[in-house]
This record gives sequence, C-alpha cells and structure tokens, in this order.
Amino acid sequence: MRVAVAHNAVSGASSPDERDVLVQAEAVAGALRALGHSCWMAPCDLNLADFRARLEAKGPDLVFNLVETLEGQGRLIHLAPALFEAMGLAYTGAQAEAVFLTSNKLLAKERLAGAGLPTPSWIAPGRLRLTWVSGKGTWIIKSVWEHASVGLEEDSLLAGVGEDAVAAAVTERAARLGGEAFAERFIEGREFNLSVLAGAGGPEVLPPAEIVFKDFPAGKPRIVGYRAKWAADSFEYQNTVRRFDFPARDEALLAELKTLALRCWGLFRLRGYARVDFRVDGEGRPWILEVNTNPCLSPDAGFAAAVERAGMGLTEAVGRIVEDARPAVGGKRAAAESVSKPAPDLSQWTVRYEPRPGDVESVMEVAKATGFFTTDEVKVAGELVEERLAKGEGSGYFFVFAEAGGRLAGYACYGPAPCTVSSYDLYWIMTHPDFQGKGLGKAVLREAERLIAEAGGAQVYAETSGKAQYASMRAFYEKCGYEVCSTLEDFYAPGDAKVTYVRRVGRG
Repeated sequence: MRVAVAHNAVSGASSPDERDVLVQAEAVAGALRALGHSCWMAPCDLNLADFRARLEAKGPDLVFNLVETLEGQGRLIHLAPALFEAMGLAYTGAQAEAVFLTSNKLLAKERLAGAGLPTPSWIAPGRLRLTWVSGKGTWIIKSVWEHASVGLEEDSLLAGVGEDAVAAAVTERAARLGGEAFAERFIEGREFNLSVLAGAGGPEVLPPAEIVFKDFPAGKPRIVGYRAKWAADSFEYQNTVRRFDFPARDEALLAELKTLALRCWGLFRLRGYARVDFRVDGEGRPWILEVNTNPCLSPDAGFAAAVERAGMGLTEAVGRIVEDARPAVGGKRAAAESVSKPAPDLSQWTVRYEPRPGDVESVMEVAKATGFFTTDEVKVAGELVEERLAKGEGSGYFFVFAEAGGRLAGYACYGPAPCTVSSYDLYWIMTHPDFQGKGLGKAVLREAERLIAEAGGAQVYAETSGKAQYASMRAFYEKCGYEVCSTLEDFYAPGDAKVTYVRRVGRG
C-alpha cells in the first residue's frame, strides 16, 4: 500500500512534546517499509486546504494518523481525522468522534461516569461534574485539552482547601493550561498505564505497566508531570521508572485493570491502539484518569515498551494498527468498498435461540464490556434471560445468541409489543467489543427480523438515548434501515431524549 504518515507540523519554536512526533513518524515509517509498504511524510498545520490538496495529489491508500496538535493546540487534534473522513480516506486509529471525546478530558470523564466506570470526582466551573465530596481534600489542576502532561507540575496540587478555593484556582490557571482547566480529586497511590492493541481476535491488552516513583522524598508529590516526561536532566525524569514485574498479590488488581481498559475501548469505540491511565488508591480501588486514542509510538515510550514486553516488535504492532484501519464513515471510498463487501451472515458463528442458565452471566458480561450501560441496566439484561428461563415463550422474550470459541460474541432480545397485533420491540442488541467491526451486530439483527417476520410481525421498534454517547448506536440503526419515528425530549432525564426507530419487516 501507499501510506501517508500524517503528523503535526513542527517548527523551531515547538515544545519538546510537539517535536517528539518526528521521532514517532520516523519509527512508524521504518515499520511500514519493513512491512512492504511505500510511505511518505505528510506534515499537517492549520492550512487544511493545502494539506488536503497535498493528500489528493498523492492519492494514498491509507493515512497513518499521528497528528496530535495543530499550531501547539491540543484542542484541535480531531480536525485531521475529521478531514480524512470528509475526504473518504482510510486512516489508522480512532475515528474523529472518539478522538474528540477522549481528548476533552471533561467530556471523557462525563461519559465514563455515565457508563458507571470509576473516574475521580472533578470541579469545572460552569460544567457538569460529579457530586462534591464533602470535606477538604487534595485536588490536582489539569488542562482540559492538552496532553503529554502539559502544565502539570508540583504546584498543580492543592491540599486542604474547599470547593470555592479550588474553583477559583482553576479559573486563575486556565490561561497557562491551554485556555481551559478543571480540578480532579487527587488519588494518592499507585499509577498504571495499560496499552491496548487491535488484533485479529479483537483488542488485546498488553502487559500492564506501573510507574514507580523511585527515591521520591517524603512530601514530594508522586505525579508524572511535564519534567518527568520531557526534561531528561531532571530528578523527576530520572526517578520516574516503568516496571512490568508484579507479585502474585497483584493478580486480581491487574485483571480488573485489564477489564476496565477493554470497557473503555468499547465505550469510545476505539480502533488500532490506545492507552488507559489509572491511579489505584490505598484500598486497592482503580480510578480511570485518561483514555489516550493515539499514545506515543516513539521507541522509548510506554506503548513501545509494552509491545516489547508482549514479545512483539514495533513493526508487528504497526502492522496490526494498519490491519485495523477503517474506511472513513460516509466517504466515497468507504461507499465503494461497502458495495463489494458481502452481506453479513451468521455462517461463521454458532447460533442458537434457546437460553441456558449460563447466559445470564454471559449477557451481563457483554453488556458491561460494551461500556454503554449502567449497573442497573446490565442487571436488567440478565433479568430478561432469567424471565425466559422461568416462563418460556410465555415471558414474551425471544433471543438470538451468536457464539465463537465457546464465548457469547453477540445477541439480540426481542418480543411482541403488548396490546398490538403485529408490532415487535427490540429490547437489546449487543456485540462484545472483542468481536465488533466484523458485521456480527447487523447479522444478528437481520436474523431477529427474519424470525419476527415469520411470526407475523410487520414492524420492529427500537429505542435509544438521544445523548451524544449513543450516537454510534443511532448510526447503527440508521445504517440497518431504521428510521426515526418519534423523539421524546427529556424522557430519561433533563436533556436526555428517547429516540424511537422503526423498520418494516413483514406484510402485517
């Protein structure tokens, strides 16, 4: 393939974290050439029209996206993938929506909290946040948009102050943190980085890494600040080390961290590669700090270290990232590929329709893994299986289960709408993140529709939320031929509408 290695343009005035992208680009280019691809560098700045013209002139088969900032602004990171999508170019890594949602740390935290995933409380004047934790504590002030620990140092911590003082400090420091800042409850404890890499069988969590604060004197904050990442002659850089070896007592914790990393992957519908950063408090509880959709690929960075620990080289990792690249949504090239792509079917899956007792836990596991549902919603998914097991078809719940390798890969739950003659409700349809992107969800949905039509059903109704985090679910229904038939504003909660879709499947 002909691959454009896109990266943010760098000048002599660029900071060390910005200049590092050149190291990444060279490493990726070397891996691409080792894999047999031809490639060239494609620096990107805010002159997007010129950048687009250069790409169109070269006509790459794929863009390897390493654009992290534009003219020093992390808040513009999503513009490059958005442009690729508008051009119909296939590109590596997460799609523009996921890049935007994860790069804005407040949007990411709101989505994590909404999905029931643990993230520290925060204060952001004028923005939604978790309930204030009573009493004084320690807070850390961060940039909303900038990554690479920009602006993060010891004076970022505020100890023993109340909410008003924290809010005032956030406002005062915003200018030096990219123009927008927030305060997060500081978790005193251990810090972990979990790298995730796409693979043929789904995303793989690479060996977990812990950041060890070696020889830090008492009272010195244990944080990975800017100096720890970029100032090679500093105490913080030389004494903040990474380790992969853990005692047996950490096995349960590491397993939980891996599960949470995969839930983040599913929640934001990530692709290619990612890194999830955690703090673990004194009671052993993990807290998600950030989800990074394009972690640094420099040979000396944490992702490369995790790749090496997994017994791979950077070339193999780059190959897997390339294999997982997706055509741009709605682009001309994507449309052309979709015409030649065969219709999804269930022939490669083991399919059954009668639930088994073990399905209660399996269904709940899939629901948790997607990252879309709250704890109560996950429980309801299991209860519908229990209802069918107890009452049979009299429960009004019917299922399509698709399995692979003895695992539940995806399923649908549907049933006749009460007090109607030929209408059916689609209660649940889910695909485990390990099996997403293979056409399974659509295939399961089509099988449910076939069974509904055979039973005399004429139309299927599906309901979902109107919130931004459910945009991918709404897009799925629309791609499968469903149309919006009603929108009830503030149905689930203020600002959270219920959107109902319908599709005709039979004569009625």
